[in-house]
Amino acid sequence: MGEVDPAFIQDVEHRPKLAATQAEGVPLIDLTALTGYSPSSGTSAASSATIEGLMEEIGEACKKWGFFAVVNHGVAAEKRERIWREAGEFFGQGLEEKKKVRRDERKVLGYYETEHIKNVRDWKEVFDLTVQEPTLVPASLEDGEVGVTEWTNQWPEYPPGLREACEEYAQGLEKLAYQLMGLIAQSMGLPANRFDEFFRDQTSYLRLNHYPPCPAPHLALGLGRHKDAGALTILAQDEVGGLEVKRKSDGEWVLVKPIPDAFIINVGDIIQVWSNEMYESIEHRVTVNSEKERFSIPFFFNPSHYTMVQPLKELTGERNHPKYRPYNWGKFLVTRKASNFKKLDVENLQIDHFRIYPTIESPNNDHLLC
Repeated sequence: MGEVDPAFIQDVEHRPKLAATQAEGVPLIDLTALTGYSPSSGTSAASSATIEGLMEEIGEACKKWGFFAVVNHGVAAEKRERIWREAGEFFGQGLEEKKKVRRDERKVLGYYETEHIKNVRDWKEVFDLTVQEPTLVPASLEDGEVGVTEWTNQWPEYPPGLREACEEYAQGLEKLAYQLMGLIAQSMGLPANRFDEFFRDQTSYLRLNHYPPCPAPHLALGLGRHKDAGALTILAQDEVGGLEVKRKSDGEWVLVKPIPDAFIINVGDIIQVWSNEMYESIEHRVTVNSEKERFSIPFFFNPSHYTMVQPLKELTGERNHPKYRPYNWGKFLVTRKASNFKKLDVENLQIDHFRIYPTIESPNNDHLLC
């Protein structure tokens, strides 16, 4: 990526500290008890008391932190090692080879190296793939248009094992995501399978991230500040580190130290809306350094395109009115995807655009209500 182009430079107030404060007390949850746990049936090899304790741990972590780490999660070590290896092989190629599977506004999956967050370019390159192929999404953002289109994956010729490694890894992450959503549902006082119906035709996707060494890590970010728009994110990060979260207690950016063989679990915006803010998504970003490259692999667990995202009826009432208007997830998703390909004059679409304000009229995005 060479010298720092002005497109990468963050505004002064958003530039990272080179000596960041390390996050203390991040919840670390052992998922050994999930062996045999199925949200759809509610069965588990562990005792009900053990599952209840796990559910309470996760609920507390979601409420206080908006994220947590998990170990003994059931995703085989060989699958994790293989996808790290294949990702390194892919990104190690020359730019022209990677551009053979470059994504664009028509083919939205594949390789990309000019992504913008908050209208500032990220110091990274990515490779995206959908989990359920083909993935159905709205064909148009226009009001009243109900047609759908298909998203399909682009696979490079090299490395030849990348596709199989990604598909096998994604299967393990999907199983874990369903288990975690079941525990999150139970922590809200809901049946373990409450969220299953929303993911029948899921729009989940996997991303391979590569953050090259940056000559000016005090000016740029590998990934700008943001919250995840989907339901749940499962993140694998290497030993280099760089993930920072905005601590809820004081708003300070703190570094999340990598834990060997662990995943970081982020509450997404959809859970914030479904729970009517019982749980809130966490703002986070990624810093870079001048010496070492960094890799990470997030799995974004997202519902079907036709899902109308809104506070669940079981969690609202006379004393807890809905805080959000319903919005169509598919149209939200494709709107956000489109914003990746160009710098906008305004901030891209956020769930705050659908917040219900008691006295102030909320921004108008009615075209996403259909």
